[in-house]
Amino acid sequence: MIRSSLVANQAIRETLPVLNLFSNCPYSGARMRRRVFLGIVGGALAWPFAGTAQQSTNSKRLAVFSPSEPSADLHERGESKVWRALFAELRRLGHIEGQNLKVESYGREQSTSGFEATAMEIVHSKPDVIFQIGPGTPVFKKLTSRIPIVTITADPVRLGIAESLAHPGGNFTGASIDAGPSIHGKRLSLLREMVPAMSKLGCLALRSQWETFSPLIRAAAETANLPVTASLLEIGTSEAGYRAAVEKLSGDGANAVMVVDSPETLQNSPLIAKLVGEMKLPAIFSFAEAVEAGGLMAYSFDLIELNKRAANNIDAILRGANPGDIPFYQVTKFELSINLKTARQLEVFVPPALVVSADKIIE
Repeated sequence: MIRSSLVANQAIRETLPVLNLFSNCPYSGARMRRRVFLGIVGGALAWPFAGTAQQSTNSKRLAVFSPSEPSADLHERGESKVWRALFAELRRLGHIEGQNLKVESYGREQSTSGFEATAMEIVHSKPDVIFQIGPGTPVFKKLTSRIPIVTITADPVRLGIAESLAHPGGNFTGASIDAGPSIHGKRLSLLREMVPAMSKLGCLALRSQWETFSPLIRAAAETANLPVTASLLEIGTSEAGYRAAVEKLSGDGANAVMVVDSPETLQNSPLIAKLVGEMKLPAIFSFAEAVEAGGLMAYSFDLIELNKRAANNIDAILRGANPGDIPFYQVTKFELSINLKTARQLEVFVPPALVVSADKIIE
């Protein structure tokens, strides 16, 4: 707006010599001079606003889809620090929501008719880029091979949306949170350090992702000579549904729990932490936010970092890059978080070596 005012003032100054010419005209009276002045100045003032209208016309459309989160959070000024990080990075790169970037959010409220129906609605709207997180990425593969899609997902090669991490080759790019089978073994070993008497592992996971993660988790558990039982959730499961799922794990004989990472379990971290605490079940999560919400421990990747990387992918695509040429980033850095207060409530002894190795301790 300051720049627009300067431009307008410059235009007005440039009209003054013209007005002087009219002041010497024999047919020019005060009324005529006033009309000329208003006409010229009106045109000058229109210049910056015409530019603004043009900018709005040329704005890009970004569709963001996270079916487990409130749609109000999927914006620059939402309550989620993870989403704020995405839009802050986009702003730094020159893409500003409400100015040259139109953000169309599809969250929990828009997903009541089901994941596939919402995905179809997004594709039919033909945005310039889709940013999608969580399970269900293969659904978009079936719906479009033309719209660029940035995603944070499990192994994109195993899911069939990329030829390789280095060269995806299609219309997908983004970040893979799957560091291979070893990550599940690492989480399991950390949980066993905390609970040496663990005799059966309970897994809390989304039904739509269990087929992907189950073989990896079961292989890690088999190596540790541990049987596994699972409770599977749907997107949008009620509190009563979560309670029933946790009670099933306990009823099946699990005495420790692994909460499998997804936007659904992240969004419901406080509830899950509360329920496993009530059942006296030590649990390891995949998000540090869960430990902040009362969970016992987490071995997690940095969601804020991943969203910043996603923002750079979105920027590259909006500037003309082919998503198939943008390598998938694979998470390699993980951090251990422990909530000592929760450990005391669960009457779990935290080994000093585990405390020393933790990246974050909550007292």
